[in-house]
Amino acid sequence: MARKTRQVGLRQPRSGDDEFCFQLHRAALGEYVEAIWGWDEPAQRAHHEQHFDAARTQIVTVDGHDAGALVVDDTGTDVVLGRIELEPHHQGRGIGGHVVRALTAEAASRGQDVVLEVLDVNTRAKAFYERLGFRETGRPRPHKIAMRYTAP
Repeated sequence: MARKTRQVGLRQPRSGDDEFCFQLHRAALGEYVEAIWGWDEPAQRAHHEQHFDAARTQIVTVDGHDAGALVVDDTGTDVVLGRIELEPHHQGRGIGGHVVRALTAEAASRGQDVVLEVLDVNTRAKAFYERLGFRETGRPRPHKIAMRYTAP
């Protein structure tokens, strides 16, 4: 059976997207946060309110519907993939791979690597990044694995 072609895009955040991103974070990574630190709703909300930066955030869309969020920083030397989160029902469908491959291709065209950190308990995400060509480069902080993509 042929796989349905989805239109994956990115858009700038709008009013209310900060709450969408908080709920998305809970749905996509809450179980991993819970496993390491425990999910403390007021603390998580305060952290989100303090660190949510609309200027660095893009909303991932699938067929015109909000499906996730992407946070990227360009340091000049490297592109930092700060976060990619997809709603659970959009995970495992090639959407994240499409977004990350586009990011690595764009970075490579400028001679930049892409770097990120992933939670060590999130073995699914680590395997995802490895399939896309990222390699572990160290363990800079407790519960974090640093990874790097260098274009072949």
